[in-house]
Amino acid sequence: MNAKSGTPKKNLMFFSGRAHPELAEEVAKHLNISITPQSAYDFANGEIFVRFEESVRGCDAFVIQSHTEPINQWVMEQLIMVDALKRASAKRITVIMPFYPYARQDKKHKGREPISARLIADLFKTAGADRIMTVDLHTAQIQGFFDGPVDHLFAQTLLSRYVRETYDNDNITVVSPDAGRTKLAEKWADDLGGVPIAFIHKTRDPNRPNEVVANRVVGEVSGRLCVVIDDMVDTGGTIAKAVDQLLAEGATDVVVAASHGVLSGPAPQRLSDCGAKEVVFTNTLPIPDEKRFPKMTVLSIAPLLARAIQEVFEDGSVTSLFDGNA
Repeated sequence: MNAKSGTPKKNLMFFSGRAHPELAEEVAKHLNISITPQSAYDFANGEIFVRFEESVRGCDAFVIQSHTEPINQWVMEQLIMVDALKRASAKRITVIMPFYPYARQDKKHKGREPISARLIADLFKTAGADRIMTVDLHTAQIQGFFDGPVDHLFAQTLLSRYVRETYDNDNITVVSPDAGRTKLAEKWADDLGGVPIAFIHKTRDPNRPNEVVANRVVGEVSGRLCVVIDDMVDTGGTIAKAVDQLLAEGATDVVVAASHGVLSGPAPQRLSDCGAKEVVFTNTLPIPDEKRFPKMTVLSIAPLLARAIQEVFEDGSVTSLFDGNA
């Protein structure tokens, strides 16, 4: 006898970093599984230690981490988790990044700059990742940075459904915060039944990051409910100025909808005071109570992540989750 047959079996195991345990617990609940127990702590000098408390040999491993502040610590922790899984003989390792770190650095604007989004992909590939799952990349071409499958999930479906069910579509204009997001605005407009779009033409000084110099609205917004869409809100300066400009141009109300609430520094105060009727995020990143305000709504991305994990585990179609448009 030249070979011995065995019983093929697949074993899904779910692992979570320490950055956003609430999201991981919710995803695990939707999958009807538990998070694999682990020991994880920091040494006195800041080095991170991770050890899984159960055997992971031959498993289909899914490792989730939300890259919030301090972002470098959580990137490093997830890399260490992937390395531990690889060395413990996990069969396949899928890295789940609801928010892809360093996504804004996806090309060189000037000489002698890094392409950090590519570096992140290389780091995870070297650590042992076979697959990446992420939500609403800053630019879609980042998928090509990773040498392996990338499941690019869209929170837009979740956000647009909420807007559609909450507001009167007959009077909506979808507004892109800059000319580069008009394609996304067109997808939103289709989701909302073919409503018109507009965009903010903005000027930036490349030497002054996170700061907009000038705004001008292109499109019909007067007398309409404007839905300003974006992938992330960091310091909130761009969005606050866009809301102010739209109201000055005669918009009846403004709703802000974005996938990732980074909310650095003054962002919560700016968004609270900007005049928007509502600000809607998903929970790809943790938004603690001190960063929340009465006009903020946070939708859960956990059901979408759980469905995508199930499809990957069962060798199904992630694209089917988005009506074939992913």
